[in-house]
Amino acid sequence: MYVDLDAKDRELLDILKRDARTPVTVLAEVLSLSRNTVQKRIDRLVNSGVIDGFTIRVNEQLQPDKIKALMSVELEGLSTTQLIIKLRQVNGVERFHTTNGNWDLLIVITAESLAHLDSILKEVRGIKGVLNSETSIILSTTEK
Repeated sequence: MYVDLDAKDRELLDILKRDARTPVTVLAEVLSLSRNTVQKRIDRLVNSGVIDGFTIRVNEQLQPDKIKALMSVELEGLSTTQLIIKLRQVNGVERFHTTNGNWDLLIVITAESLAHLDSILKEVRGIKGVLNSETSIILSTTEK
């Protein structure tokens, strides 16, 4: 479904991506719109599916014990949809991104320790149809 977004919608989305808790009154002021207009835009974006939900981002630096990794996966004989169904059951797997090129899927992993990361990798690699994988541990992240 295509939703026509104007410049104010895109600006509103950019602000909400940075901080979904921004009060509507602040959004209205920044966008030079009335509070009611901003609320109607948010409601329209939610109802049309453009806004899929509101969430929080955890400051990774305040959780130094967590290990984040990106796992690239090549599939053989297993559809991406089937693999994602199986991956949803793996503790520590956070998100999946389908990709083009050498890898079929990029998996975002959060582990409690290196031993936990190792067990996650073994579990994913043990799924029938996973042909090859490569994992990189995230050392640091810089926001835009």
